[in-house]
Amino acid sequence: MRFVNREDAGRELAGRLRHLQDRDPVVLGLPRGGVPVAFEVAQGLGAPLDVLVVRKLGVPFQPELGFGAVGEDGAKVINPEVVGMARLDEDDMAEVERLERAELERRVRSYRGDTPREELAGRTAVIVDDGIATGSTARAACRIARTQGAAHVVLAVPVLPAGTPEQLLQDADEVVFLSAPSGFGSVGQWYEDFAQTEDREVVELLNRAAAAAHKTAPRSEGPHPGAWDRPTERREVEIGLPGPEEPVLPGELVLPHHAPVVVAFAHGSGSGRHSRRNRYVAEVLQRAGLGTLLFDLLTEEEELDRNLVFDIPLLAGRLAGAGRWAHGETGLPVAYFGASTGAAAALRAAVEDHPAAVVSRGGRPDLAGETALAAVRSPTLLIVGGQDHMVLELNAQAERKLRCEKRLEVVPGATHLFEEPGALEQVAQLARDWFAAHLPRAGAGARAAA
Repeated sequence: MRFVNREDAGRELAGRLRHLQDRDPVVLGLPRGGVPVAFEVAQGLGAPLDVLVVRKLGVPFQPELGFGAVGEDGAKVINPEVVGMARLDEDDMAEVERLERAELERRVRSYRGDTPREELAGRTAVIVDDGIATGSTARAACRIARTQGAAHVVLAVPVLPAGTPEQLLQDADEVVFLSAPSGFGSVGQWYEDFAQTEDREVVELLNRAAAAAHKTAPRSEGPHPGAWDRPTERREVEIGLPGPEEPVLPGELVLPHHAPVVVAFAHGSGSGRHSRRNRYVAEVLQRAGLGTLLFDLLTEEEELDRNLVFDIPLLAGRLAGAGRWAHGETGLPVAYFGASTGAAAALRAAVEDHPAAVVSRGGRPDLAGETALAAVRSPTLLIVGGQDHMVLELNAQAERKLRCEKRLEVVPGATHLFEEPGALEQVAQLARDWFAAHLPRAGAGARAAA
């Protein structure tokens, strides 16, 4: 039995696991290749998705051959047969373990960030990989789930060698698979497409699963429970900022029914809440169920002062204040969308306020400064036109200085204002997908500018 790709295998596997739907399952993908399979399983079961990070201990002169595996919480499994066959001594094994544990810790930080892992105590842990060769990694994963309190441990894979399930039942309560060929070879030979899964894909899938959980769970908490529990509403607002000399800024707040986030727009020089481009992007986000806040960063008098237009600390402070206002008004997390100099303001504000995500359209992230760029922790998407050569180079330089999850997307043939046919539509779709993929996880709280 061959699979088109990991997604195809995951959908098939989900069908074999439906008996677990009423057993409070948590789906745990083994990074990296197991996560695309686990994502489909989680969707099929309507269960939360998390990762269970395990690293294979590879024989030094043949890394693909595992002599054991290590996992979180100090778990370790050693295969004495492979150790004997490869004639490994303690020093060899200790050095491999040291390196793999360092990589394990890096991946845990990369995949989860500050988000706590899904609690397994008393629940059914469904451990998913794209296939099993030796079984050492899978066995280590089962032991980890057991130490974290799982009441029932299920190991689920599309393919494994004949005879392996019996061995795996030493550590798993249940082993579910689609194929167990006698002439196994390698996991990859049972897939038409077995391209390597990247860390970025793992994070995106975790965020997509979290976004789906948000969209299916009605919001019931916040400072004003039920205040926005109606179909899409839009209203003109006045944003009062802290500080005796700060002006009241006019804006428009739109909140669809059960919106999971509010995206605050920071416009560029010579623009404001009536920006045609920003309003178009906002409408696309609203149709996707996301809330939006369009407002003026400067008063009419202030806009006449070109120094204020490029005063990034001032603009960042006001954006952060508007974000706090939106959070207090709705009880929802806040994300930032910045254009031109507004992108620099969004990144500068993100350093302190940690919005759910940041998107820059034709922005000048370089104006935020190297220190601020290095300190941003919110997932950041930079969108630039392919023909906007100077700004594209500045964004590429800024992207290299960011230390958060990041991506630079180039819209082919587009100039600075994205006026070409279809260009602005691409911007809006990219922004929509980025925000949807980076919604805070359900239960993680509604902190955007606290």
